[in-house]
Amino acid sequence: MSTEPTRCAWRGMQGDALYEAYHDTEWGVPEYDSRALWEKLVLDGFQAGLAWITILRKRDAFRAAFADFDPEKVARFDETDRARLMADAGIVRSNAKIDAAIQSARIYCDMRDKGEDFSQFLWSYTNGRVIQNRWTEISQVPAQTNVAEAMSKGLKAKGFKFVGPVIVYAFMQATGFVNDHLVTCHRHEPIRRMSA
Repeated sequence: MSTEPTRCAWRGMQGDALYEAYHDTEWGVPEYDSRALWEKLVLDGFQAGLAWITILRKRDAFRAAFADFDPEKVARFDETDRARLMADAGIVRSNAKIDAAIQSARIYCDMRDKGEDFSQFLWSYTNGRVIQNRWTEISQVPAQTNVAEAMSKGLKAKGFKFVGPVIVYAFMQATGFVNDHLVTCHRHEPIRRMSA
């Protein structure tokens, strides 16, 4: 008798150990750490036009290439670093996305230096609460929402790139701003804020 848990019906996930582990342990878990949120937003930007599993498989290479997503270090990346990144076959090589990642590190640091916490800025769009949905079918899950549109506009106003409402909603789902696990999924049980 199978003891395999019931999961969301993501295309290509069944039988992929990496994808299943990501779904079971990371996706939808509320994240409050500013640096971790920034890393995920950058990775979601690199995902634009690609499947998330592509980025997930390259995540370790991205972390190595981008100094473990230390915003201070990435903000100081120069043309030599940019050339190094464009030559790195382990990541997604896109001039626009690399430039956006470096610029976003500079914006992140500028926000911090001005006393604006990145996590608090993002969580303000949901009033610090996880939006709990009760979808029964994957087809019910939206590609974007009004909250994602508002967050997208806020990020764009600060100068972030690759933060359209569809990318932002995927980011919100992944980092637990919204619980979009299907009600039949073993991970649907609402996850409450554990710590600030």
